[in-house]
Amino acid sequence: MASKRDYYDVLGISKSTSADEMKKAYRKLAMQYHPDRNPDNKEAAEKFKEVCEAYEVLSDADKRQRYDQFGHEGMKSTFGPNGFDFGRDFTHAQDIDLQDILGSFFNGSGFGNMFGGGRRTRERNPNEPQRGNDLRFDIEIDFEEAVFGSERQVNLSVNDTCETCKGSGAADGSAREPCKQCRGQGFVVAGNGFFQMRQTCPICGGEGSMVKNPCRKCHGSGRVKMPRHIVLKIPKGVETGSRLRVGGQGESGLRGGPHGDLHVILHVREHDIFERHGDDLACNVFISPVLAALGGDVEVPTPEGYARIKIPAGTTAGKIFRLRDRGMPSRHGGCGDLHVRMDIEVPQGLSSRQRRALEDFAATCTADNFPEARKLQKQTERFFTRRDTLRKMA
Repeated sequence: MASKRDYYDVLGISKSTSADEMKKAYRKLAMQYHPDRNPDNKEAAEKFKEVCEAYEVLSDADKRQRYDQFGHEGMKSTFGPNGFDFGRDFTHAQDIDLQDILGSFFNGSGFGNMFGGGRRTRERNPNEPQRGNDLRFDIEIDFEEAVFGSERQVNLSVNDTCETCKGSGAADGSAREPCKQCRGQGFVVAGNGFFQMRQTCPICGGEGSMVKNPCRKCHGSGRVKMPRHIVLKIPKGVETGSRLRVGGQGESGLRGGPHGDLHVILHVREHDIFERHGDDLACNVFISPVLAALGGDVEVPTPEGYARIKIPAGTTAGKIFRLRDRGMPSRHGGCGDLHVRMDIEVPQGLSSRQRRALEDFAATCTADNFPEARKLQKQTERFFTRRDTLRKMA
């Protein structure tokens, strides 16, 4: 008689393998050698029993300790005077049936639920009341509405309960009857043996019941398209992508089930003046070269009106001034900041007098009056000097 194989070798694991990895190895091998997949294959049946025996021992902490210490001899006292019972039914070994093996092997993707056998969790009765579907509605709003809030009327066409049949789908004097094909389950089982595939009942479409005399208005569906007018309150501070949930304004449920919800997705139009960055706003303000040079006050726009900013003498283009709490109102309270960027506008359409005045001014200017231009010139000269030195070295 051939000697028994080491249990760790049977499962293809080492003594340091974790319990989860061992369970995965067992399930993979059990599925490979399961009798349903290998009918009339004695070799596969023996391997299946061998795999189950190894897993039953190694998955039990006490048995595993005894096996590690005494080997197969130590298992005889554990399993009784005759040792391990090879005649046991291992189809549900360790309370793991073939459907569990498949479900684990396919990473819990729900593949096992396609099979007719094995254990199942409680399934929804197709004849129970069902909640209606949620609806999505996208709406575009102006920037001003996002800042100050507003009200909008949303006009929809929604599947609503048929008033004629009160949602039953049956004509007056008749009622829904259980589907004879699926016996009210909403699904049928096709195939036999290892592959038993559950499919939606082709007769009732998964409803589990049918209407022999359908309502003329809804044609048996229990719902009809109805116009719905909803006043939507848009709060301050919303932005593109903000979702407003209006409870109970989705589609009506089936067989008396509750309505779904309406989810309104907002899209805020861009603005000519303000640019949004979270709760902060930014805008550009143009000032004259004279104001930039001499300094002074300038009025800048904010959502609540004009604000006055003091411009220091020598302000350069691109200078940013921050006005605290003058930005976008936040949905969580407070306001962001307003960032004002100064741009210098070159005067256009000069008169001859203005031109002569500028020429006189330019004649009095020196390089010291334009430090940034002088700085750039010096940096450029250093670059050219370094360039010429490297060329001579090449």
